[in-house]
Amino acid sequence: MAAPKSCALWSYCGRGWSRAMRGCQLLGLRSSWPGAPLSARLLSQEKRATETHFGFETVPEEEKGGKVYQVFESVAKKYDVMNDMMSLGIHRVWKDLLLWKMRPLPGTQLLDVAGGTGDIAFRFLNYVQSQHQSKQKRQLRAQQNLSWEEIAKKYQNEEDSLGGSRVVVCDINKEMLKVGKQKALAQGYRAGLAWVLGDAEELPFDDDKFDIYTIAFGIRNVTHIDQALQEAHRVLKPGGRFLCLEFSQVNNPLISRLYDLYSFQVIPVLGEVIAGDWKSYQYLVESIRRFPSQEEFKEMIEDAGFHKVTYESLTSGIVAIHSGFKL
Repeated sequence: MAAPKSCALWSYCGRGWSRAMRGCQLLGLRSSWPGAPLSARLLSQEKRATETHFGFETVPEEEKGGKVYQVFESVAKKYDVMNDMMSLGIHRVWKDLLLWKMRPLPGTQLLDVAGGTGDIAFRFLNYVQSQHQSKQKRQLRAQQNLSWEEIAKKYQNEEDSLGGSRVVVCDINKEMLKVGKQKALAQGYRAGLAWVLGDAEELPFDDDKFDIYTIAFGIRNVTHIDQALQEAHRVLKPGGRFLCLEFSQVNNPLISRLYDLYSFQVIPVLGEVIAGDWKSYQYLVESIRRFPSQEEFKEMIEDAGFHKVTYESLTSGIVAIHSGFKL
């Protein structure tokens, strides 16, 4: 059905836009911005498109990266201590479960993004070294005719205790990497480990380079999650695996209420007492609430090109491990 001439004429001539809109509304037609000029609508749409969230705060997209950088620069030195305090140590179990789910094979090339303090990298190195040593022992047991001298010489000639496995820790924050390097030196991690300053949304690596990509408690802090997922897909080899450990949505109503009370009333106080930083930990709990649910994040991973995407909720959904493959 054609619009009345008065409505069409006013719209066509570009005069009296508000009158035209009022006339159109009489016919049951709707506008998102009644009475607003087209240029104003476009400007408003553009403004909304370039805004994002920083916790519960709405900020321009170009500002979020800097704000997140300041958060982790501020908490880097107390990051590991605060993780233990906030989670009562349970974060260690979650990270162990991530490695158990990964089960890397000898020669695995791992990229750990947002892994500044090295928690995932060190677990990976421990795992692959243990696996390689077990393989060595099995081989030696199968060669019963070897003398003790030959066995000792075989161990001494072993140049790579990791079986060719390597891990690259990539983080955008210099202070977090600095803490990670210091921990590595103190704990004796040297072989098979590299530290790279880089952005999850624009990784400084070639295509099809890694066997496994991990990101633990980091992806919710990037400005464009979809872009970070696409980059993960790009740098993985065909057959490579994506693994993400991240806070998620609690699926038990009672636990959810207790979790909210603890998050908003206790964690920022701990942040102030231990790290001298209330605001950073207030952002932490707010950013968790803004992160997509398990199912929503699963769909985002699939949209980035991954297949066989699954997830496992841990501790009543406080965190979840998502997994996907580049096929």
